[in-house]
Amino acid sequence: MKRNTCWPAWVLGMLLCACAQAQTGAGAPCTDPADITPTHLYGLWQISLWPEGGDETATASRGALLFERHPEHAGSVRGELRRTAAGRDLTAQVSGDVTDGLFNLDESDDGVAMSAVWAGEPQDCGREIRGTRRPAEGRPASEAVLQFRLRKLPGWQ
Repeated sequence: MKRNTCWPAWVLGMLLCACAQAQTGAGAPCTDPADITPTHLYGLWQISLWPEGGDETATASRGALLFERHPEHAGSVRGELRRTAAGRDLTAQVSGDVTDGLFNLDESDDGVAMSAVWAGEPQDCGREIRGTRRPAEGRPASEAVLQFRLRKLPGWQ
């Protein structure tokens, strides 16, 4: 699977602008978490990860995630995750869905094997998702379980 290593400049620009703005959600209809579909996930999301049982303000990693329509599976999303952790930049491909109000995501750092699984629940009318990121089965036991928060960036409502 070929990976695109560069995001378009407009995606990075949106991320920078969004970091400087407060997300108000004014005027956007509120979607019940049970009614959220993959279409609601499309767009750019800000990521925060912190150690399980730890304080959300002491993040272990931050970054961005761009979700688009999955080209092979209707009802799913595909995207690219970019984040920093322990002084290094990480990139991964992701694919997942939201079903009956539950968010599930598979992460692959090489585009072939699964490296982590994400499970969470949408909140704040679907503009935020919180949950747990766990190393995939077969990964080293030393890999940490992390809590996560995804926040949809303004302009993608």
